[in-house]
Amino acid sequence: MPHFIVEYSGNLHHRLDFQPLFKELHEYVVSTGAFPLGGVRSRAIRCDDFRVADGRSDFAFINLTLKIGHGRDMTLKQQVADQVFEILCRWMEPITNESYCQISFEMTELDPVLKYNKNNIHALFKSN
Repeated sequence: MPHFIVEYSGNLHHRLDFQPLFKELHEYVVSTGAFPLGGVRSRAIRCDDFRVADGRSDFAFINLTLKIGHGRDMTLKQQVADQVFEILCRWMEPITNESYCQISFEMTELDPVLKYNKNNIHALFKSN
């Protein structure tokens, strides 16, 4: 953990390069000291079937969900949420400066009992 999941309208597909966003998000959350590098993952999901507002073809959306493991205090979660949303909005400025786009973000904390995970990548980064 954490996992960044981006859903975005298909009309943005050729206008977005997610790798710089993912790099900045990964570097930021790891820099807090609260999230191990070996657990950070990001993915983008293109939504070709969508409707924004009144259905104009040039209206767009992007939604970022950040899933984190249980146990971090509210002050840290709020700080991380604020900074992640700022990073996302700044990255989207080339789009929002030229066209209409809804940007949303939500952080969710996963239940410690119902979250299962197996990750052999952590050991790689612990040896460094």
